[in-house]
Amino acid sequence: MHPNPAERRGAPLCRRCRHYFVTHDPRFPYGCRAMGFSSKRAPCLDVREASGQPCMRFQPKTG
Repeated sequence: MHPNPAERRGAPLCRRCRHYFVTHDPRFPYGCRAMGFSSKRAPCLDVREASGQPCMRFQPKTG
């Protein structure tokens, strides 16, 4: 199995983060509660593109 684009770039995987959520808006289906925005793609990709750094708010899900 091939890693997804976020894994290849070393970005934390949003779906493994406690702040990640799926919205009800088909235009922006993926959200980050910690950063306070929704996106068409994984929020960690937008964070890296805008800042040049991986997401610093990543916290692994528990349980």
